[in-house]
Amino acid sequence: MKPTNASIVSKTRPAAPTGPARWVGQFVLYGAFALAVGVFSQWPLYHPMGADQAQIKVSISRVGKPVGECRKRSAEELAKMPPNMRAPMDCPRERAPLSVDVELDGSSVLSRVVAPTGLSKDGASSIYERLVVPAGEHRLRVRLNDDVRPGAQTHEREATVKLAAGQVLVIDFDAEKGGITLQ
Repeated sequence: MKPTNASIVSKTRPAAPTGPARWVGQFVLYGAFALAVGVFSQWPLYHPMGADQAQIKVSISRVGKPVGECRKRSAEELAKMPPNMRAPMDCPRERAPLSVDVELDGSSVLSRVVAPTGLSKDGASSIYERLVVPAGEHRLRVRLNDDVRPGAQTHEREATVKLAAGQVLVIDFDAEKGGITLQ
């Protein structure tokens, strides 16, 4: 006697449960998964800082000033160049690094010099730092310099800030809002 296709299938693989048993099994498995997600979303407890601490974030991305002045090319220099490269001014591509200093109550808590990005050092300099400080009233002083030329202006901001426990103060630079901003 030759076996039929139906008898081969039933011998190699048991039949899946059907009806209410299948629905109850899915409900139990999905319920266990949801319970596990719920438990691990609340436990263990995570506290990024202490109950009496606040945080200062320095988040600045800025393109510095060119490291040198532009100069006018002479007629002889322009004549030696291919016609499509004859720009009358020669300006350096390299940008100045970004220098950031943060003082809290008279003591330095951050002093960083960040080089510009890019192969020709002509991109933005970016800094992102988190400082955990005690909550309360503090005297804050921020200095930023993005120009290495002599006599260049340094951006500066002094303020008295009152930080509540768990509060985050963001230090940024926005030229349209007058320079260094505290949010």
